[in-house]
Amino acid sequence: MGRKILKKPEVLAPAGTLEKLKTAILYGADAVFLGGEAYGLRSRAGNFDFEEMKEAVEFAHSHNAKVYIAANMVTHEGDEKGAGEFFRTVRDLGIDAAIISDMALMDICASEALGLPIHLSTQASAANWETLNFWKDEGLERVVLAREVSMAEIQEMQEKVDVEIEAFIHGAMCISYSGRCVLSNHMVRRDANRGGCAQSCRWKYGLFDMPFANEKNMVGAGEEGIEEKFSMSAVDLSMIHNLPDLIEAGVDSLKIEGRMKSIHYVSTVANVYRAAVDSYCEDPDNYVCKQEWVDELWKAAQRELATGFYYQIPTEEEQLFGARRQIPQYAFVGQVLAYDPETQIATIQQRNNFKVGDHIEFYGPGMRHHEEVLTTLWDENGEEIEAAPHAMMICKMKVTETVKPLDMIRKRR
Repeated sequence: MGRKILKKPEVLAPAGTLEKLKTAILYGADAVFLGGEAYGLRSRAGNFDFEEMKEAVEFAHSHNAKVYIAANMVTHEGDEKGAGEFFRTVRDLGIDAAIISDMALMDICASEALGLPIHLSTQASAANWETLNFWKDEGLERVVLAREVSMAEIQEMQEKVDVEIEAFIHGAMCISYSGRCVLSNHMVRRDANRGGCAQSCRWKYGLFDMPFANEKNMVGAGEEGIEEKFSMSAVDLSMIHNLPDLIEAGVDSLKIEGRMKSIHYVSTVANVYRAAVDSYCEDPDNYVCKQEWVDELWKAAQRELATGFYYQIPTEEEQLFGARRQIPQYAFVGQVLAYDPETQIATIQQRNNFKVGDHIEFYGPGMRHHEEVLTTLWDENGEEIEAAPHAMMICKMKVTETVKPLDMIRKRR
């Protein structure tokens, strides 16, 4: 008996802005998720107005990609006002599904925006197959699993439920039960479940043995205090080494977290998981997780990486205790706007400081890479310069190999 035919999962990337949306799709995402100006959980992300949403949908659909909108806030009295018109508008713009956690918003979407599919948000904490069956019976097309679900639980879900499953594969983890944290509410009166999370878990803290704590040692670690600045900060999720398990389990959509991350992060992570998914599905029996993929992710990593709850309950190894085990060696410095093959001169938009003599790396969709030393640099007026210190300035540089518009540039730190 031959091997069963694998269903290739969707690579789903974050789109915090129109630029990030286009970047994610060009670098391999099959779908993206974004937020509108209401009903979402990222009030500080570059949320889309309807005109931007229209452009986003047109761009995505022209590249055979889908667009989902996150409307996953917990609604208090009055928060639901205008939701019917909102969902009708995004449906008519061509949005492919709405990601919702609150049943009031689901009811409004289902009754007032007929034809707009609903995906259950991870904020609803679906963590067992009976819950998935409930939401399927309610008419939902897909369930985004709680981040606390294990691989064994996913396998059981697939055996007992016929509904699309979406699971996170990369990005930030919550130190609290996902979607149930109120630290931000308590500390700065910003409601995490209504879009205002202040990420209190990422702040610097001191740990103290309270019987010995006093006003003096509460401001810094003394004899009774522990010098551990990020005691509530979880490491990031990365399933690059374990991608086959999710594909074999039949997960329909592999979700990358990070609507507030940079185009450097979005392009890098989408590029890597696109390559890995394609490689495995093309030849699963001979698949190898390439070290170059792992190295690539580390060029955009912000924290340590681990597998979250998929294989075990996280321990202190999945928190940012002690010295960093690995430090990213690259910084994002620019993006290619144009390239002249006759002169081998690339026009660049600066995103961070770089100068003549820097070791730089160009990379683009399809895992294209090359490194070189920057030898010649001009400003946009053609004047030779030694450095590009100004944010978003346009400059030109001589390159040794062909590059393409929208390629990215890093430099070694």
